Amino acid sequence: MLQSRALVIALILLLSTTLPEVQSKSIFEKDRRDLLAIPEAIVSYFYEAVNKVSPKVSQFFLDTVQSPTVIAARQRLAKEATKVSIMFEQLIEKIKNLWYTRVLGY
Repeated sequence: MLQSRALVIALILLLSTTLPEVQSKSIFEKDRRDLLAIPEAIVSYFYEAVNKVSPKVSQFFLDTVQSPTVIAARQRLAKEATKVSIMFEQLIEKIKNLWYTRVLGY
């Protein structure tokens, strides 16, 4: 039982989701810098499927996701993912600028 709880917690941390946010956000929003949107959607579908089979297990998932430890870890992960996303966007802009100025000669 302890191993299965640890596995569930690890899965939730890996996919890092809070269920209410999944349904309120679009995966393909144009200006969204959230690298966690797709894992959130996957976990949402997983939760819905588990809820159909066993509401008790889905309630355990929900309680685990809403624990302060998981929320803190998710917020930290989201913060770092946002930083990485911004740095990646800056890198793309620098590559575009380099391509236009050095290669194409604009």
